[in-house]
Amino acid sequence: MSFDVVFNYILKRTGAGVGAGLEGFRALLARLGNPQDQYKIVHVAGTNGKGSVSTLMAGTLTAAGHKTGLFVSPHLVLPVERIQIDGENISRQAFSKAVLDVFQEEEEELNFFEILTAAALLYFARQKVQYAVLETGLGGRKDPTNVCTPAVCLITSIGLDHTQYLGSSLAQIALEKAGIIKPKIPVFAGEMALSAREVLRKTAKERKASLRFVKEGEPFVVFSYDFLHNQTLLRAPDNRQWPLHTLGPRQAANACLVYQAAKQLSVPDDCLQKAFQTVSLPGRFEVISNEKNTWVLDGAHNPQAIEGLINFWQKSPFGKEAALLCGFMKDKDYKKMLALLCPHFEHIFITVPPSARGAGAEDIRAALPKGVKAVFEPDWQQAVRLARQFPCVLCTGSFYLAGAVRGKIIK
Repeated sequence: MSFDVVFNYILKRTGAGVGAGLEGFRALLARLGNPQDQYKIVHVAGTNGKGSVSTLMAGTLTAAGHKTGLFVSPHLVLPVERIQIDGENISRQAFSKAVLDVFQEEEEELNFFEILTAAALLYFARQKVQYAVLETGLGGRKDPTNVCTPAVCLITSIGLDHTQYLGSSLAQIALEKAGIIKPKIPVFAGEMALSAREVLRKTAKERKASLRFVKEGEPFVVFSYDFLHNQTLLRAPDNRQWPLHTLGPRQAANACLVYQAAKQLSVPDDCLQKAFQTVSLPGRFEVISNEKNTWVLDGAHNPQAIEGLINFWQKSPFGKEAALLCGFMKDKDYKKMLALLCPHFEHIFITVPPSARGAGAEDIRAALPKGVKAVFEPDWQQAVRLARQFPCVLCTGSFYLAGAVRGKIIK
């Protein structure tokens, strides 16, 4: 069975609230031989930054000589990006085989994310990885990745996102994210509001897990940004510079979190430095220039991330004469995101990301701030053609849109 047929079939299983659930998922993994018990795991949750942290964490373990799997979502251009070993995507053939092998043991109907999680865990075991870095899909407590017993847990941030599933307050969302904390397993967490910190502290105390909140400055602060080469130059306490091969408002804090977790796993500094310099993070304030345009792609998809993006955008050299190309998912707070984005752009193009969950023109029209003029073009490819008449374009609002545009402009 071809890769396209397999992936299109499992896409039909999309939907939160459906699936086997944790107990059914554990039973499935038992029938598959409990692949998650055959390697060490780093488990990553959080509202924003978890994809960046997961990718950078996997890169540090690879640089330290460990064969390392990485499971992240969503993908930017190709579905095989979701399952990697040492920075290399799973092949289409191996992806299809892993998924079909999962189906052979299916008793309760799995949802899309459960299928992908099981396929990744199975593939990592077959490839005999030493570590696997697993990014949660939604929340943490009920997430399929939460069947693992990790070597270390990371919680990057807590913000208001997926409120229809996780709760309407930071404390409620923190409780869902804190669900990944396991008895006596070390936890590293990023900066967050006091109400969220207290939830994490209480959960860690109940489970006798050490918890450390890591902030920027432990041990890195931003020294400068190199927008030409997509680099952030970090400064360590000894005044050495650590080049980080990505840009963005949260990347220094993400690097600090990865550094502390990697030291817990005895990763040497030279391996961390190598990973920081070489691991790229597509779709995170990624600057792509060609003969006619400069594109800045950022998958920010909730108000917290958009606010950080705009603050950083104002520090960048791209603001003048730039256009905005944006699109959002139906279940996101696009009204608040538009309110944050629109005041900074004269030329605004709004489209529908290539996803069944994409918000359409009627949804957006009702959410657009008063007095703002925008061009609505539901075909994202046509929207790209319209936007590229400007020297610089910021594309944001959805990883699905940023990934689709990336695939088009770098061909």
